Amino acid sequence: MDSSQFRQALGSFATGICLVTVKDDTLGSLAMTVNSFSSVSLEPALVLWSIQNSSDHLQIYTECPHFGISILTAEQAELSTHYAQRGGHSALEEHFVEGPSGEPRLIGAHVHFTCATHAVYPGGDHQIIVGEVLDMTMQDAAPLVFYGGGYRSLS
Repeated sequence: MDSSQFRQALGSFATGICLVTVKDDTLGSLAMTVNSFSSVSLEPALVLWSIQNSSDHLQIYTECPHFGISILTAEQAELSTHYAQRGGHSALEEHFVEGPSGEPRLIGAHVHFTCATHAVYPGGDHQIIVGEVLDMTMQDAAPLVFYGGGYRSLS
């Protein structure tokens, strides 16, 4: 199988965009753009996301006790681009407030989940992180959608 065709095929699946956040004792607040978010279970409330094994902050995210997941709104595409850049994961104070477990919570997010790390599993060139949702906030907003290599909105 051709890897570029595989990547193109995966890009034909529309996804939402999230920022996964964590507070590290050494580096401070971090945020990373992901579209690998999915629900797992309602009871207990579990969600998952994945992080590349080559990520600068792999160890921080796979070993943290708590993290946040903020689902972006259609108006937050700039934030997605900003926090997707390698080396650009320091969470800027003007974008976040402190969440219930000390994690950065994105201001104006469509949904924010406060999670406790439930499990971490190897998944090829990624690690799959399962979080137990401890708390959530939600506001009515149109979500940011990623499809075919670009941002889209629902109409």
